[in-house]
Amino acid sequence: MANLLYLVHRMPYPPDKGDKVRSYHLLRHLAERHRVFLGTFADDPADLQHLDALRQWCAGLHVVPMNLRTAKLKSLAGLATGEPLSVRAWRNDGLRRWVRDTVAREGIAAGVVYSSAVAQYADELGGRPVIVDFVDVDSAKWSAYAERHAWPLSWLYRREGRTLLAHERAVARGSRRSFFSTTQEAQLFLSHAPEAAPLCEAMTNGVDAERFAPDPTLPRPFAAGQRAIVFTGAMDYWPNVDAVAWFAREMLPALRATRPDLHFWIVGRSPSPAVQALAGEHVHVTGTVPDVRPHLQHAAAVVAPLRLARGIQNKVLEAMAMGQPVVAAESCVQVLQAQPGRDIVPAADAPAYVRELGTLLDDPARARAMGAAARQCVLRHYAWSAHLSAIDRHLSGLDQASPAFGAQALGATP
Repeated sequence: MANLLYLVHRMPYPPDKGDKVRSYHLLRHLAERHRVFLGTFADDPADLQHLDALRQWCAGLHVVPMNLRTAKLKSLAGLATGEPLSVRAWRNDGLRRWVRDTVAREGIAAGVVYSSAVAQYADELGGRPVIVDFVDVDSAKWSAYAERHAWPLSWLYRREGRTLLAHERAVARGSRRSFFSTTQEAQLFLSHAPEAAPLCEAMTNGVDAERFAPDPTLPRPFAAGQRAIVFTGAMDYWPNVDAVAWFAREMLPALRATRPDLHFWIVGRSPSPAVQALAGEHVHVTGTVPDVRPHLQHAAAVVAPLRLARGIQNKVLEAMAMGQPVVAAESCVQVLQAQPGRDIVPAADAPAYVRELGTLLDDPARARAMGAAARQCVLRHYAWSAHLSAIDRHLSGLDQASPAFGAQALGATP
């Protein structure tokens, strides 16, 4: 058992959105084996009520309340310094002091960093081993955003993609090991950073299949006579916003033309104004719910029409674990150890979503069979413990020499 510093860009509890699900399970995994000192940010004031719950896994805890609007304004200083704005947004002198003091006082043996935005604090580790969980290639997401926005946002997003990639490469070079959520994400990163090939691997997401399990006793949240297509996720995240707007605009009317009992339910925290504007007679925007499982349990189908997000989606795994038929973007299905057409259905465009969802809605027996196959797929392939164990071998032998991770490494050019 060693003393570990764990740095996370968003408070990993409660695990109510994709990135927090992974960081929460990683915290639990580390805490079972080491003494964990967690430094993190709370970008939702409601999360602060859960500090006592979070402390049960932490030998030390420092949480920085974060106003996202203020952070975005402060991040613009990066335009003058040449830094990624997303790195500047997560810069905090108080957290840096806490990291420095904790390393000196607690005999920290190594650091685990979750997301490149907080890797900037690892220079306080003074050459101790650092493990980085990038999860996804965030720089590629910003570059993709640029393609879907007009100037000046296209210029800003393209700049963020370029500068963040340089930062990611420097972070990877300075780490003992870097992880990505899928083999495809790792390969994408290495196509831009071939020098990091010996230091990178995939560590797949999982799902809590005991919590997310079929349970007909869960209360039905839909009105009598409604059939619901459900989307779950954080609804201030632009890929999710794009997905539900696209579905409501391009697919729902065609599905309802012959199925007037069909309703679209958007279930998730912090709906943006664009998402709230979708609400109407047949589109329901819930905002934060105490538990997404009732919506999943009683859905006729679950949809994930993500045009911009990549990697393994927790929302997809959770729906599959609940035994629901899922129609999802091809890019989301391709990264799964699942048989398309049996465990999950991929769709490439709006007509494909309409066709595949229509088939499932009109054939309840096939939908039930797909849901059962989906759950078996999850049970076979997506236990958190099996995937997170990949990090353990890189945290053994902590007295061994490792690459220095400091200001010089972070300042390197690609």
